[in-house]
Amino acid sequence: MTQEQQKIQAEIREEGIAATETTLDTAVDTNDPEALYEILVHSIHKYHPSDDLSLVRRAFEIARDAHKDQRRKSGEPYIIHPVHVAIILANLELDKESIIAGILHDVVEDTQMTLEELKAQFGGEVALLVDGVTKLTQLSWSKDKMELQAENLRKMFLAMAKDIRVILIKLADRLHNMRTLEYMSGPKQNEKATETMDIYAPLADRLGISKIKIELDDLCLKYLEPLVYDELMENLDIRKEKREAFVEEIVAEVKSHMDEAEIQADVYGRVKHLFSIFRKMVNQGKTLDEIYDIFAIRILVDSVKDCYAALGIIHELYKPIPGRFKDYIAMPKPNMYQSLHTTLIGTNGQPFEIQIRTYDMHRTAEYGIAAHWKYKESGSSTGVNREEEKLSWLREILEWQQDMSDNREFLSSVKTDFNIFSESVYCFTPSGDVKALPNGSTPIDFAYSIHSAVGNKMVGARVNEKLVTIDYELQNGDRVEIITSQNSNGPSRDWLKIAKSAQARNKINAWFKTQNKESNIAKGKELIDRYCKSKGILFGELNKTAIVEKVLRKYGFRDWDSLLAAIGHGGLKEGQIINKMLEEYEKQAKKEITDAAVLSTLSSNENTPPTQIKSKSGITVKGMEGLAVRLSKCCSPVPGDEIVGFITRGRGITVHRTDCINVMNLPDIERSRLIDAEWQETAEASATYSAEIKIFAQNRVGLLVDISKIFTERQIDIKAMNTRLSKQEIATISMSFETKNRDDLRSLVEKLRQIEGIVDIERTTG
Repeated sequence: MTQEQQKIQAEIREEGIAATETTLDTAVDTNDPEALYEILVHSIHKYHPSDDLSLVRRAFEIARDAHKDQRRKSGEPYIIHPVHVAIILANLELDKESIIAGILHDVVEDTQMTLEELKAQFGGEVALLVDGVTKLTQLSWSKDKMELQAENLRKMFLAMAKDIRVILIKLADRLHNMRTLEYMSGPKQNEKATETMDIYAPLADRLGISKIKIELDDLCLKYLEPLVYDELMENLDIRKEKREAFVEEIVAEVKSHMDEAEIQADVYGRVKHLFSIFRKMVNQGKTLDEIYDIFAIRILVDSVKDCYAALGIIHELYKPIPGRFKDYIAMPKPNMYQSLHTTLIGTNGQPFEIQIRTYDMHRTAEYGIAAHWKYKESGSSTGVNREEEKLSWLREILEWQQDMSDNREFLSSVKTDFNIFSESVYCFTPSGDVKALPNGSTPIDFAYSIHSAVGNKMVGARVNEKLVTIDYELQNGDRVEIITSQNSNGPSRDWLKIAKSAQARNKINAWFKTQNKESNIAKGKELIDRYCKSKGILFGELNKTAIVEKVLRKYGFRDWDSLLAAIGHGGLKEGQIINKMLEEYEKQAKKEITDAAVLSTLSSNENTPPTQIKSKSGITVKGMEGLAVRLSKCCSPVPGDEIVGFITRGRGITVHRTDCINVMNLPDIERSRLIDAEWQETAEASATYSAEIKIFAQNRVGLLVDISKIFTERQIDIKAMNTRLSKQEIATISMSFETKNRDDLRSLVEKLRQIEGIVDIERTTG
């Protein structure tokens, strides 16, 4: 029996029958740094060949002294956090350099210690890792959350390209922060859990580190859905004895049949982690009792041949459920995961899942990319071996960064890539190579997975030797042949709607950027002109140097032509740019309106001084007494908006937003009727004002439900809603509702922008 097998068997004995997935930390109830350090040393000695941990001890002492005056939110000494991070890294069996960097990962950012001092003490490798982790947290908080998240991702992937251990340390840091999230405020808990669910858990999955991914998932569920989490824990605990008896019976039966067939195997049982169960309940619309594979039996064997032999025995022993067999050995997941999965019916009618894998596959499934770290006797790392080359998606993402200047587009692509990762379809090239593609992929996705040149020259496809349309949905096992032609004019814009993979869409976009820049610039100008005319906006007033420079800086373009080209090829929406320019215009070009002209025109009594007229709507205007004041319905101003009054003929004063189309397009002769107006500082806190917005979104099932949910959560009553759908499947949703002020409205709009498929949101301006 190999050392690896002995170690895994020991882990199985520690895990116990029917246990949940193991975590990456020892259960420790201590705030004593020295006691924690001893646990760290014990964790390192389990796998590391070197007994010399002097550098680890020195790192601990330096970090302890550097953080001596700092406390965490829980009140415990700050040093507790980096030592826990190091223990997590040790349980991933990383090299000493990574563990030292884990202990020191906050000293440069939070203390007086410099990177140069760190390098002198521990060498360039440790300094590089600490610097990489530090840079991931040094972000500009002046940006909106989506911009911030996108920049964080960009830095993360660049750090991965330099040394993937930086991300492993960052994941360990996030895991311990999630474990201690209970000491944060409610909004902070929600923010961190959402970010972890969107980015860090899928990233751990991409790297194949199920030990981290599983625990992050469950912790996110605990804070995002606390009632569901508590109910699942309670229900699983109620059934614990029955479950353990069932699993023990299956394990004993399977083990005896393995022994009879003379297959050396370790067999143990477990219950799937909570988030996995919850996701199945939501996706399948079922209760806990109706979920098939809450129970899982795992069989570990020596060789691939034994995996398939064990599968044959299992299928003789139990009745398999049709369509519930997956062979990830022949077709591994992109994160290197390999195993045989089959769902069966037990003798008592209870469904359960069996996973069959070799010991090496088990190690890769648990530790992912971290499983491939090897050590020299001296303790220095040799780095990741050729297995890292399998992470082709990382190289693709790094290529996207060069092509995408818009952070929102980049973030959307990465999240899409993460979301579709777990649902793949496997197809073959004519030469027998396997391509893993997102579920629902088409020949377009297949072509671009081979090479950009193949996709750009594609004119058709054969699937299983039959001609198919380019929107044909590929199935598992399809043999796909791409037909190309040198006379092809390149991809069509319609392909962007058909392609399912972020890789294909980004390569199509890149082609349009490079091949048709001049025509894209012209089209971008046309789209902006058309948008401004439809909204009654004078583009000349917005096209100021200061405004243009701010917009270029926000979206990362060098010049205006590049931004126009991005609009022309569809990478940016013209409304998105114009609305940003309007926002800057509001800040920089406030209208200066005096009441002198109005008073001289409308008041025959030139000696009568202007008076303050207070309205019930919380507005103060300068003008003549006795005039009624009301809010205009064309632009629906709310407190916080810049406003101006307009003296009507016989209907008093109407108050408009200064960016209202009707005001901006007033003839010069009518501008004499404009009068200063402002919001009263003593307006009632309970007062609400009518507001109207337009939402532009890609049409999909559940869109209105997602929008309504946000209004319900904020206890906002929707007064009216109107929707229409264009031929391009773009939904325009007009909504009227009550709000207190501009800040509340802006907060609502930012929340709505986070909904999947939302293209743009704008307020009605007339």
